Amino acid sequence: MFKIVMLFSIAMSTVLLAGNIEVKDAYVRAVPPNLPNSASFMTIINNGATAVDLTRADSTLADTLELHEHTMKNGMMVMAQVPKITIPAHGSVMLKPGGYHIMIIGLKKPIKPHDSVKMINLHFSDGETLTLKNVPVKSVMGGMKMKNMKMNGMKMNGMKSN
Repeated sequence: MFKIVMLFSIAMSTVLLAGNIEVKDAYVRAVPPNLPNSASFMTIINNGATAVDLTRADSTLADTLELHEHTMKNGMMVMAQVPKITIPAHGSVMLKPGGYHIMIIGLKKPIKPHDSVKMINLHFSDGETLTLKNVPVKSVMGGMKMKNMKMNGMKMNGMKSN
């Protein structure tokens, strides 16, 4: 019985491993049905002795997935695409609201809380690809609040960082 419980616990874990890379607590942000974009968040851990870059992501969920980061520029929170996200050797990077994240652009169908995304592929500079399966969709409260925000050069009134 103990072996069955342990195997079930391992199978249900939110930790995914490929080579030296681990992903914990991955989820996709739920959005209202009329919004075409969302974002994915997670913690990426590099157990290797050299830094590795997350270079791209893809999924059948949407037309495009892009790596993005929120930063403060001239007193305003700005979101922009980045070419890579570096995960340091023996370190980790948290993709979270208001920071690094995977922008999901052109959703092919609505997503809502308690759904799951069939798969998201993460591609790394060392040639590894990690496939996240059945990624939960969650409501995310907080992180970003309405105030003044620029997104790719467009000012979005009403959003500010905590």
